[in-house]
Amino acid sequence: MGIPSDLEIATAASLRPMPEIAGRLGLPEEFLEPHGKGVAKIDLGCLTAPGQPTEQRAKYVVVTAVTPTPLGEGKTTTSVGLADGLARLGKNVAVTLRQPSMGPTFGIKGGAAGGGYSQIIPMDKLNLHLTGDFHAITAAHNLLAAMLDNHLHHGNALDIDPRNITWRRVLDVNDRSLRNIVLGLGARVDGVPRQTGFDITAASEIMVLLSLSSSLADLKQRLRRIVVGYTFAGRPVTADDLGAAGAMAVILKDAINPNLLQTLEGTPALIHCGPFGNIATGNSSVVADLVATRRADIVLTEAGFGADMGAERFMNVKCRVSGLRPDAAVIVVTVRALKMHSGRFKIVPGKPLPEELLAENPGHVKAGIANLRKHIQIIERFGVWPVVAINAFPQDHASEHQVIRDLCAEMGVKCAVSYHVVDGGAGAEELAKALIDALEHQTHFRYTYESDTPLLAKIEAVARDIYGADGVDIAPAAARELAAYEKLGFGGFPVVIAKTHLSISHDPALHGAPTGWRLPVREVRAAAGAGYVYAICGDMRTMPGFAKSPNAERIDLSPEGEIIGLS
Repeated sequence: MGIPSDLEIATAASLRPMPEIAGRLGLPEEFLEPHGKGVAKIDLGCLTAPGQPTEQRAKYVVVTAVTPTPLGEGKTTTSVGLADGLARLGKNVAVTLRQPSMGPTFGIKGGAAGGGYSQIIPMDKLNLHLTGDFHAITAAHNLLAAMLDNHLHHGNALDIDPRNITWRRVLDVNDRSLRNIVLGLGARVDGVPRQTGFDITAASEIMVLLSLSSSLADLKQRLRRIVVGYTFAGRPVTADDLGAAGAMAVILKDAINPNLLQTLEGTPALIHCGPFGNIATGNSSVVADLVATRRADIVLTEAGFGADMGAERFMNVKCRVSGLRPDAAVIVVTVRALKMHSGRFKIVPGKPLPEELLAENPGHVKAGIANLRKHIQIIERFGVWPVVAINAFPQDHASEHQVIRDLCAEMGVKCAVSYHVVDGGAGAEELAKALIDALEHQTHFRYTYESDTPLLAKIEAVARDIYGADGVDIAPAAARELAAYEKLGFGGFPVVIAKTHLSISHDPALHGAPTGWRLPVREVRAAAGAGYVYAICGDMRTMPGFAKSPNAERIDLSPEGEIIGLS
């Protein structure tokens, strides 16, 4: 007999008062701004007010994963279950997570509040609007776009090249029809016609910029630096040039404050920001981690996709900004993911898993185990201790788990099977104990590259040392862009590799731990406000589309006004 649906479990849960949840972190009620039942904003004044903690006290743990299947491997659920497991062992713990985008919530993937008995509540608010941060980001982003087009309409005093505008518009809904559009059609008063498009809000530079800001003043400076396009002479045009940064900061004034929620077992959860994992950092906010690490014994934070993506950016980008250093990393793995990396199975969102994949076959797990080995090595390259968490599914078999345990024993890595989805924190206690043991080790954290390393060398270092590529092939246009960014003063920025999340390489068809390949870089762009340069390797969709039968068809209100169908 299966467990109730995520929504049924969340709806039946009893919410603890927010002052009680804040009290577990020693956070005074005066720094809480209530947003309905079970949700509050945390005033960032708690970072600077007299008498409040100013130094990190927590052990800092990043939760990452193997290369995921299209269904995801349960990093959020594992983060929540592990936090509750640690709390059961007497640890003062907090978890910091990204806010879900409503595009996937109404699409195939569904929400991102965790699952089963390892969830963040109130689950419905988390997946739908929460405190309006995403809407504020959407409004600030589109205000800048509107002011840009208004500038063109009123004579283009800055001499902006309409063919070299990089700032699109955003919306927090999947809508493939908006990927490429022409605006300004109609009469002369309706604006200057030009080709542009929409991205999903999670892909907005303002989303990642907000996640990396350490204060309101830092946010304003980052907004000013945003590059929206270039003049005919090739000079970058910024939000500050358009006089938009101040108004954007006003819109985001409250959005910079982290959101406080709770797990089903009452563990504090700070939910803030949700940058895209392919082209951005894929991590929650710096300020949420600063608040949590000054008040808890252990802080768990989740990084998007596999260790080659979210965790690499956590280490090389987020940690540079925050000044925090991880003490351990939890690598989430599932039997189904390793079977997929054997190359024998294909997993499609919205379709049942192949029956052969669910059948007991340790050989298939062993055939894909190289992927887990590679992700362990990636974490070890940063000088951080890895702990492998086997996120157990009902269809798993002990013999298949043993293959994973054997690899971990061979590599000298802690490993535990976790049943948090079915049993909540109690099901994660073995994993919690393994993590506590790992935290006794001394780390020797190191970046993949130094800040003064040239941009091309930074890209090569990530490709070679993290992905295992033989080298990098830079397209002529990308080489010119890298040279231009160095001249513009962006050479000290860290780099982000925009690539598929379905392979350690750039090619989603290459499973396991591919070797003998080179990373092709076709284009390079600067996120000057966020403070990084990103190399585009492959075709990334920044505005998803709906499947034939999206979740939106099943989400509704009951006659009593209760939400139904949310997953």
